[in-house]
Amino acid sequence: MLTSGKYLLLGTGALWLLGAATSCKTTSGIDRDALVARNNPHITAIDTMASLTVGNGGFAVTVDVTGLQSFPEYYTNGVPLGTQSEWGWHKFANPENLRFAETLKEMDFGRGHKELYAAQYKELGRQQDAANWFRENPHRLHLGCIGFEGLTPASVSDIDQTLDMMNGQITSEFTHAGERVKVETVCDPELDMLAASITSASRLPVSIRLPYPTGKHADDACNWSADSLHLTEIVATSDNSALLRHTLDSTTYYINLTWEGASAPVMDGRNKAVITPTQDTWSFTAEFTPERPEGRDGLSFAKSQKDASAYWQKFWREGGVVDFSECTDPRAAELERRVVLSQYLLAAQCAGVTPPQETGLTYNSWFGKYHMEMIWWHQAQFALYGHGDLLARTLPWYDSVKTVARDIAARQGFKGLRWMKMTDPSGTEAPSNVGSYLIWQQPHLIYLAELLYREAPDEASKKKIIDQYYDLVQGTAEFMADFAEYDGLGNRYVLRGAIPAQETLRAAETVNPPFELSYWHFGLDTAQKWRERKGEGRNLNWDEIIDKLSPLAAGEEGLYLAAETATDTYKDIRFTSDHMAVLAALGVLPKCNLVREDVMDKTFDWIYDNWNWGRTWGWDYPTTAMCAVRLGQPEKAIDALLMDKRTNTYLPNGHNYQDGRLRCYLPGNGGLLTAVALMTAGWDGCEVENPGFPKDGTWNVRWEGIKPMP
Repeated sequence: MLTSGKYLLLGTGALWLLGAATSCKTTSGIDRDALVARNNPHITAIDTMASLTVGNGGFAVTVDVTGLQSFPEYYTNGVPLGTQSEWGWHKFANPENLRFAETLKEMDFGRGHKELYAAQYKELGRQQDAANWFRENPHRLHLGCIGFEGLTPASVSDIDQTLDMMNGQITSEFTHAGERVKVETVCDPELDMLAASITSASRLPVSIRLPYPTGKHADDACNWSADSLHLTEIVATSDNSALLRHTLDSTTYYINLTWEGASAPVMDGRNKAVITPTQDTWSFTAEFTPERPEGRDGLSFAKSQKDASAYWQKFWREGGVVDFSECTDPRAAELERRVVLSQYLLAAQCAGVTPPQETGLTYNSWFGKYHMEMIWWHQAQFALYGHGDLLARTLPWYDSVKTVARDIAARQGFKGLRWMKMTDPSGTEAPSNVGSYLIWQQPHLIYLAELLYREAPDEASKKKIIDQYYDLVQGTAEFMADFAEYDGLGNRYVLRGAIPAQETLRAAETVNPPFELSYWHFGLDTAQKWRERKGEGRNLNWDEIIDKLSPLAAGEEGLYLAAETATDTYKDIRFTSDHMAVLAALGVLPKCNLVREDVMDKTFDWIYDNWNWGRTWGWDYPTTAMCAVRLGQPEKAIDALLMDKRTNTYLPNGHNYQDGRLRCYLPGNGGLLTAVALMTAGWDGCEVENPGFPKDGTWNVRWEGIKPMP
């Protein structure tokens, strides 16, 4: 297990720009091959926190030092050896016919109507059973471990492993029983397929082990002691291919194996197949698919290796990059490492057709489900770094679940679309006494669609994006407008009856959380711009709400409160722990008339000096940095990004470590990239070059292809 501070390397960088408000290139150009290569992870000893991943955005495989998944049990409490996809889900049986309607709890927030929320229950009975079942099911599957037979961690030595991010390949060398073994590992960019080439005179067999799911809240999803509950069968063979079918309760999927220089796989028990090489150099591919594959000709390691290289070279050569090599600040190299590795990890694990989970495709957290308040943190950076095509893979998912979102709003007495928080591909809301009451995931769809619009290269492309997302943007804003409640006494609109992003506050007693107010302003204002772009008139009711939204509330200390009702913000640890969401009101979001910069500046300084940093999350450091940048405090922005705290740890593989439960946390990686985009390219109307970096001569940072934030 990780000890506190073990991997807490320092690093910082600043950026040399030609123009802060445009996507520009440096005059000298950046050697992108050198930039990526100097940050390739190089592993020389077994470290369970340093496993490496290959992936295509919707499917990923994480391997140990052997280049395969030979030691899954040994890595289970590190960064686990996952094989996960966006389609691989499973449900346990529901013999009691528990219904989702039984999870609903009636709440009265004084809005003149009852509201039904998917909740958790302390009391025994069907409601508790239903809430527990729908929270746990469906859960994401570990699709199978592919590793060497007969190896133990103690039996390998002289390890030399490198992840070549420019080509999407892991090359691993080690010694076993006096023989040198070399493994090259890639993931096909189009198929959910692992491909490997192995060279060794010892001709080590390779096994495919299929686990049963655990159904636990956060783990590697591998129950290795439940063989009787599932079955793997070889259902077809040919000269150099075999098809495996794995059946778990009502779930079935397939593994399409091909090989060169090996014999056909044979079953060893109910859920393990073994391939034995017949040559010193041999290769295989393993394609995972939810349906029986047909017509898969020409699959080979050589083809996948070539295709993966082309895919990743395109990614690195066409997208935005940041080069810190000419900086003299000693922290610059570490900041560059974090940025480059974060770009790779998010593209490999968080760019599929469904939203990512917080631990990507490495292992299960919250049963493998995704949290919709985190999609901005995972994926906003794609559009900012010139990879809008990756964001555009995922965003249409919202359209597939809009009926569910409309039903959520309707059962709570609101118009429009209320987006779920914790969910799965179906959009079903996971019962929660926190998540069901959050609202800050609501404007994300508007923000992300706006980023796609801004990145579009021409008017025809912009029109296509407007046409594709217009109804979703309007339905999202319709709920936001209906949720904002008019306070006649104050002639203003308020937000209440919700748990804010700072989750230590309670729904029944919270009024006007600051980030949500600013986000409501941004979301409704942007939705109005979309109406104008579409040729529709502005919604006059929305304009009134925008004009009369409550300003952020300050307390007697002259600092912004965690909520208008949280008058003891600076006296009660409950209000100075968890996310410092108030800083997102000017940082994540642009300046609006609800925020006074002088008050925010004072609030920022207090938070930076006094916050309970031991109770924060990985994306809180980028949040702090973004606020510092917009307030003109670049030194504090860098200090925030590299603050020496446990939840700001970045492991050798680039993962953002949180604690023993969350050994990787990709919202932290995405937040880092978004903050660096703001620090380099700035925001609309910014006239300061390098707004996020000190002008002390130690930061000569070069960048290319990054877009400004709103």
